[in-house]
Amino acid sequence: MLVCLCLVALLGAVSARAQPPPPDDPLNQVGFDQRLNEQVPLDLVFRDETGELVRLGGYFATKPVILTLNYYECPNLCTLVLTQLVETMRKLPFDVGDQFEVITVSIDPRETPAIASAKKATYIERYGRRSAADGWHFLTGEQAAIEQLAQAIGVRYAYDARQDQYAHPSGITVLTPQGKISRYFYGIEYSPTDLRLGLVDASAGKIGSPVDQLLLRCYRYDPVTGRYTVAIMSIVRVVGIATILILGVFVLAMVRRERRSTSLS
Repeated sequence: MLVCLCLVALLGAVSARAQPPPPDDPLNQVGFDQRLNEQVPLDLVFRDETGELVRLGGYFATKPVILTLNYYECPNLCTLVLTQLVETMRKLPFDVGDQFEVITVSIDPRETPAIASAKKATYIERYGRRSAADGWHFLTGEQAAIEQLAQAIGVRYAYDARQDQYAHPSGITVLTPQGKISRYFYGIEYSPTDLRLGLVDASAGKIGSPVDQLLLRCYRYDPVTGRYTVAIMSIVRVVGIATILILGVFVLAMVRRERRSTSLS
């Protein structure tokens, strides 16, 4: 089913290149403007899925945060984005709520906490880990707060009054525990390796294993593609250091062995 949807999207993209949308088409306004290393306004106020007023900064402390801007009654793209995000997070060695937080904010100011709560229940059940109930937050808010947040992270979206829908880009943003933009991942499918490295990167090494730290030395984030790519020179450097260490251990072992043989004779 997903393959079919992707094929349809691809055909649509080809058609769009052949026939550009008219000037007044909302799709012309949609996209990402990268704001890497910029601060998100943590004083913005929203409502959580229980209806309580919450300050965005209340979700930032010691953990990296995945931020998604969607709307809960979106008939197409948002469901794909959140579903694929769940599938990717299920493959991570980290748990939502333990090693990182997720914040999903509706871009439709008409949506209510009740709608957010129902959507949260769906995705928490699909994710299947208890920690997510306290770690994945589904928010709604006033138009002004939504627009400020979207502008801060560089998300351009538009309301299509003819279809009563929002046109918006597909992707997620990873933020540091201090609320600075660390990484963007585009599209509707996210590589577990990319997301894992993105979270470790954003945490400044506070989550993840020594293996993750080693992988970060061998991969480099490409902001154009939103992917981690192999850094050849870094791999050569790591292999070189490892070779020297192995040779050092071997030489040391041989010297000790020689000394033992000499003392016995």
